[in-house]
Amino acid sequence: MSAPWLTVIGMGEDGLAGLGAEARRALEDADLVIGSKRLLALAPGLGRQRREWPSPFDPLIDELLKHRPGKVVVVASGDPLNYGVGRKILARIPVAEVRVIPSISALSLAAARMGWSLPDCDTLTVHGRSPASVEPFIQPDARLIVLTDGGDSVREVARRLVARGFGHSAMTALEAMGGPDERRADFTAEAVPDASFGPLLSLAVHCRAGSGAQVLARIPGLPDEAFEHDGQITKREVRAATLAALCPTPGQLLWDVGAGSGSVAIEWMRSARGARAIAFERHPERLAAIARNADRLGTPRLEIVAGPVPESLAGRPAPDAAFLGGAVADDTVFEAVWAALKPGGRLVANAVTLEGEACLIARQARLGGDLVRMAIEELTTIGGRRALRPRLAVLQWRAAKP
Repeated sequence: MSAPWLTVIGMGEDGLAGLGAEARRALEDADLVIGSKRLLALAPGLGRQRREWPSPFDPLIDELLKHRPGKVVVVASGDPLNYGVGRKILARIPVAEVRVIPSISALSLAAARMGWSLPDCDTLTVHGRSPASVEPFIQPDARLIVLTDGGDSVREVARRLVARGFGHSAMTALEAMGGPDERRADFTAEAVPDASFGPLLSLAVHCRAGSGAQVLARIPGLPDEAFEHDGQITKREVRAATLAALCPTPGQLLWDVGAGSGSVAIEWMRSARGARAIAFERHPERLAAIARNADRLGTPRLEIVAGPVPESLAGRPAPDAAFLGGAVADDTVFEAVWAALKPGGRLVANAVTLEGEACLIARQARLGGDLVRMAIEELTTIGGRRALRPRLAVLQWRAAKP
């Protein structure tokens, strides 16, 4: 097409007054204007047809395509590509057919209200998502700007701060920024007011760690005690080396096969924004523990698959990386994982038994890669004196699929 037929306009609480000439012209010329009831009310009378977008949002894309190549405008809040509808639209409609005209995002407005430099803040959304996503960002002196669903989200973020020992954290709820009904409320995580909050709200948080606060780094190697487990866990030092070899990357998918406590999958997702993981586990108690660990450690989007392997692997999206911690000596499981791994994908397998070691040595001889033995000693006491006691040595095979 010679020119975009679809225009996505970001609008603030000041409505038409805050739009530039290009956005106003697109609205005036539109055959169809689609937006939320609130936003359509801020642009009265514009567009030959006007329609509220559906909930859920996804059917809207099919509706838009029916009007191609007519002049269609979608009105969204703030910056449509900053946690907005623009991402979903551009996932289905080529960018050459879409013109995006952003307004000031709620994140920028919140930073301005707080006097914070936006690049120095962590920004995220729990709007329509689990508030557990905030967990990896709870760090001493961190500044967070969080898009929320309103009061329930605010209280849940506060609850998580208090549970981590960050109850003195300063919180600011910012509503309807830039419009005549703008409101602000300041409080601490341990003293959230009973007052009601609106459904769309930006939350600014200055994290302040109290005495004994639980500080959990985002780099791999969380303490074993950070996870609920029954002893089936890749220990801290080995886990850190395992994650370094797996190389967590934004947007990439990990298979954690025989996940146990889910520690490797969870730390993979914490290490790179947008990283995805599937945890495969057959034991019911461990499956429940993985879910609780994922919620408490901030990876609510971890996919947990129950059932035996390799059967449960069938039909899952191909991984960019895979970890074999359980069933490492099972050739059938290994072959299924290796076959599913994308070309160039990374596989790491750990063994502590002679049988497992023999399998890794044979696979390395056939497929290449590196073999590394990790021998770790830890402090213990013997007869009132201190000593270093060796753990079981771990043989690690690291390989890249051609």
